[in-house]
Amino acid sequence: MYKVLTSESVTEGHPDKVCDQISDAILDAHLEQDPFSRVACESFITNGALFIGGEITSNAKVDVKEVAKNTIKKIGYTDEESGFNPDKAIIMTNIIKQSEDIAMGVIKEKICAGDQGMVYGYATDETQNYMPYTIHTAHKLARRLAYVRKQGIIQGLYPDGKTQVSAVYDENGNVQKIDSIVIAAQHHRNIDLSKLRYEIIEKVIFEEIDKNLLKSDTKIHINATGFFAKGGPSADSGLTGRKIIVDTYGGIARHGGGAFSGKDPSKADRSAAYLARYIAKNVVAAGLSKKCEVEMSFVIGKEGAQTVYINTFGTERVSKECIEYAIKNTFDFTIDGAINNFNMRTPIYLELASYGHFGRMEERFAWERTDKVSKLKNQVKTYIQNYI
Repeated sequence: MYKVLTSESVTEGHPDKVCDQISDAILDAHLEQDPFSRVACESFITNGALFIGGEITSNAKVDVKEVAKNTIKKIGYTDEESGFNPDKAIIMTNIIKQSEDIAMGVIKEKICAGDQGMVYGYATDETQNYMPYTIHTAHKLARRLAYVRKQGIIQGLYPDGKTQVSAVYDENGNVQKIDSIVIAAQHHRNIDLSKLRYEIIEKVIFEEIDKNLLKSDTKIHINATGFFAKGGPSADSGLTGRKIIVDTYGGIARHGGGAFSGKDPSKADRSAAYLARYIAKNVVAAGLSKKCEVEMSFVIGKEGAQTVYINTFGTERVSKECIEYAIKNTFDFTIDGAINNFNMRTPIYLELASYGHFGRMEERFAWERTDKVSKLKNQVKTYIQNYI
């Protein structure tokens, strides 16, 4: 029995991702000066205008408008033709301090959850970074699309772009082939569309895709409407937090609904989601299951997770009770613990605002470490000795 799963990604020039990057750049700028800044900042961008709002309590002195402008320019939007001119745009801000009602629940001896809600973390052994194949590959294509633009490998591209990958899985959960690849790449008006299609296939797709998974019936769609000259904020509005599925597991696992970008780590939406990924990844890396999804719920003003649920989708190699015991005796389920263990008071967030928050192998993204594998295995041995 075969099934087809699909995930998408977007380049940093997608309007929603522009807003994610602005919000995380503002967060980073505050954390750089004051690691204990409390930030919940969101952005809305549209044709010729940018609105930034939210709540910030910090000792840092940050020119929010200047941070936003520099972020947009770095992405590649510099004039109206490309999709947005930050020097001529209307930029409005409406930022207040964090509500005292929230602050009194968060700021205690240890940082507590800044809101109620639930989060999910997921891992699978189908890729080396324990991410679902479809979102992992969609991210690679999107990142490559941005790279060939910035390096001039493909001439005539603008920053906006999207990718989508559909893969065929067998009954054992193994990828058999790629069903289809979809790429939308914003381009100059006078570009040769046939040449562009050829270059994207050769210099983007073939550079990132395992050609053994490309079959004779694999469908490739590039700029399916035929023309994509008008893009970025001039063609579509953008909003912080509107690409939460791109940011996580590409729709393969569940999502609690809370966005990440623009939020300091006292927000459980962010720190607890990273913690849930950390737990799930270590479980799979330890060989306890092929897949693992971790659900946790939080209450505002409370230090740790109120509930923890583990789903291994029938792929567990030891009993679920054994896995739950090992997890319980291995991990710290508190917000404060996650912040400290992952060094989350440092300005690392702008880099995460594009191409996913998970599956990133850089050392500074500590929630991607698999340093609990040995302890999990030892806890499994203890459980077997004591309870079986």
